Amino acid sequence: MDIKEIIDSDFRGNIYVVQDGKVIIENVSGFADLANEIPNTLETKFASASAGKVFVAVAILQLIEQGKLNFDDTLGKLLDIDLHDIDADVTVEQLLNHTSGVPDYFDESIMDEYEDLWVDFPNYKIRHNNDLLPLFIEKPMMYPKGEKFQYNNSGFVLLASIIEKVTGMYFDKYLQTNIFDICGMSGTGYYALD
Repeated sequence: MDIKEIIDSDFRGNIYVVQDGKVIIENVSGFADLANEIPNTLETKFASASAGKVFVAVAILQLIEQGKLNFDDTLGKLLDIDLHDIDADVTVEQLLNHTSGVPDYFDESIMDEYEDLWVDFPNYKIRHNNDLLPLFIEKPMMYPKGEKFQYNNSGFVLLASIIEKVTGMYFDKYLQTNIFDICGMSGTGYYALD
């Protein structure tokens, strides 16, 4: 079966499947830059959005494995920033498993469009992890820590801040050196959005 028979004709992206060292599906379609009609290539880098959380989690688990961090370490112990109304006793484990209750900069239960988040603070201005803190740091807790599960983006911003504090490296540089390079992931990384 030809892959073009099963994907939508408006699909913009790449499909590349390798099985037992043999390429079984390869399809490139759409534009990397729609406005300038620059087509995608196999080398086009795509934003991974929330899929990046897994790499932050791996980095945290590496630091725990190395004895530099513990699941029960708290924000108050680890970060020397003004947490405002965020509970300083929120643990690394609660941040990892989305039970922290910290205010989420994109709370899907009250926001519909991700693009609306960037109206007052364009995302291309984000150069470092801490540039995201103003989006949530002064908001109240959503619920008491540990009370329930609720998917939370801000928790992973705080985890990235913890990586930076513990390692002395920007979290994206830590991930590049300690995960992407080691795994041969030469096309993976964190890139400026402009």
